[in-house]
Amino acid sequence: MSDDRRLDVLRAIVEDYVATREPVGSRALTERHRLGVSPATIRNDMAALEDAGLIHQPHTSAGRVPTDLGYRVFVDRLSTVKPLSPAEKRAIGALLEEAVDLDDVIDRAVRLLAQLTQQVAVVQYPSLRRSALRHVELVPVGPRHLLVVIITTTGRVEQRTVEVPQDLDEAVVASLRVRLNLAAAGLRLADLDVALAALVDEVGTDGAPLARAVVEVVAQTLAQEREERVVVAGVGHLARTAGTDFTHTLGPVLEALEEQVVLMRLLSEMAEDGAGVAVRIGRETQHEGLSETSIVTSGYGGEGSAVALLGSVGPLRMDYPGTMSAVRAVARYLTRILAG
Repeated sequence: MSDDRRLDVLRAIVEDYVATREPVGSRALTERHRLGVSPATIRNDMAALEDAGLIHQPHTSAGRVPTDLGYRVFVDRLSTVKPLSPAEKRAIGALLEEAVDLDDVIDRAVRLLAQLTQQVAVVQYPSLRRSALRHVELVPVGPRHLLVVIITTTGRVEQRTVEVPQDLDEAVVASLRVRLNLAAAGLRLADLDVALAALVDEVGTDGAPLARAVVEVVAQTLAQEREERVVVAGVGHLARTAGTDFTHTLGPVLEALEEQVVLMRLLSEMAEDGAGVAVRIGRETQHEGLSETSIVTSGYGGEGSAVALLGSVGPLRMDYPGTMSAVRAVARYLTRILAG
């Protein structure tokens, strides 16, 4: 039997099962797909696919459905993903570009992804530990009080007020602002300690107390542990297919989605798969509650080195090419918005 033809039969079974939610038989494959062989040959190919563990028969006299391994082979052999329509692309750009701050961006992105995929959407907040410093602004707000505004490349904004031991000199503040941004802007937050320490040594005697106070508050702010967070939307989409896509009840799936620790662990593991689109199928998630789901993720917020992930969680019987395309597109737009 031709391996290429066997993969064509597997692809046809996956596509038909995703579209119809019904086990796929040889007659249906013959009628719906131009496989170029007889029904008897297709039956033989299906038997071989079953022996290889790529499809199985859910009950006697039924057609075949893909197994986790079958979906994995299908996904791994995808050469292209389904392109989004021009209208979908315009909608993504328009919605995200109207966001007013990071919280609004994340909220819009998770709702948009859930709408595009008709599945559960998950967006991880950017981590300060994986961000870089974009800009520090110093604003006098009193004779001895200075507002320090810290802006990261992922759009996070932190504000702190510093009390200094002597009246502020606007010229000294302006000089320190320039020096601070020249020395530290663009550096990963984990690499700032050396640059900030060197800055204090370079500043003259008059500016040293102010520089030391500003550097200390910047370092303390960025060193603080931030609670990792994920935002979830579209859980209701799972309920519409609960009877056909899940053997038992939705309870275990919903419980897993509610546990931030579970999602953060899974996203952290998938981040190691690279900055591109990654797919975990069924038991590959290594969580019993998610064993009848698949998750498609992509990194966002950095070129080649993601600062966070977003993804879509759905049944094993998901439209993998379409989901992968939507996840990738939203991640790219999100990266562009945050970089702006």
